[in-house]
Amino acid sequence: MKQALFYKKKNDDILECYLCAHNCLIADSKTGLCGVRKNIEGVLYSLNYAKVVAAAIDPIEKKPLFHFLPKSLAYSIACVGCNFRCGFCQNWQISQTKEIRGNCYNLTVEKIVKNAVDNKCSSIAYTYTEPTVYFEFAYDCCKLAKENKLSNVFVTNGYTGKSAIERIAPFLDAANIDLKSFSNDFYQKTCKASLAPVLDTITLMKQLGVWVEITTLIVPGLNDSSEELSDIASFIANLDKNIPWHISRFHPDYKFSQSEATPLATLNRAFDIGKKKGLNFIYIGNIIASNKQNTYCSNCRESLIERVGFSVVENNLEGDKCKYCSNLVAGIWE
Repeated sequence: MKQALFYKKKNDDILECYLCAHNCLIADSKTGLCGVRKNIEGVLYSLNYAKVVAAAIDPIEKKPLFHFLPKSLAYSIACVGCNFRCGFCQNWQISQTKEIRGNCYNLTVEKIVKNAVDNKCSSIAYTYTEPTVYFEFAYDCCKLAKENKLSNVFVTNGYTGKSAIERIAPFLDAANIDLKSFSNDFYQKTCKASLAPVLDTITLMKQLGVWVEITTLIVPGLNDSSEELSDIASFIANLDKNIPWHISRFHPDYKFSQSEATPLATLNRAFDIGKKKGLNFIYIGNIIASNKQNTYCSNCRESLIERVGFSVVENNLEGDKCKYCSNLVAGIWE
């Protein structure tokens, strides 16, 4: 437990947490929507600080990040909690629980950085659950990681508050941000959140120099209309046509266990929509999608990076340029 950042007193009994866009008003002895930030006698505490629920060594491609240090390893960590309530969450056992002690173990900032270095990882990824809700711990890890020449990566729902983004941006190298829908109604009903703050986060992180990739999990019947997919692709293209868009296949899970998996035709339709909107880098994930996981030069269309699953099997980049036509390829490659 550690005193939290980003809160202020509203009156003697109520604290306002502005770590994320919910701006929860928290009474004494209560927690915010995330369940892991608690008002204790007028002071807000992070209950999950250094309480790690998952730690693993992953290929960076699993995040997914396809234009960031390809073929490198990321030391991936998570603490319990989330500020969304998505019924299709694939990590719901650790994101939707409020139980801190039973399924967590203590892991210090120093130990996490040491583990990353000892296992020859290039980065630390704050992932599996929502890193915003363990911001204080992630922030401390990020600072020490930088001192040890490690990169930092957020895999996030994008609901982080502006002040928190500005605080961590100097230490954050890349982020994969979920853009789950382009419908505020979807966000309200399915995630118990809103669309606008996610769009703001994507825009602000890019402005602050964080390498951004975007993932959309396509859930049949919820966010799979051509109109909505077109709106998502248009938003990305208007921001930067070089932002990679990961179109991810939904598999039945949690409260959506009786739903169907995303049809391949839907994934291909989304891919085609993105291409028509001018996006240079579109990928289909959560499925072996042959050449739709590969990176092609936006100029000469030659194959630059060939992937099978999370493995890079061929890399035809020379530094940050296509070896065939010398076109500069957007990303952080080394």
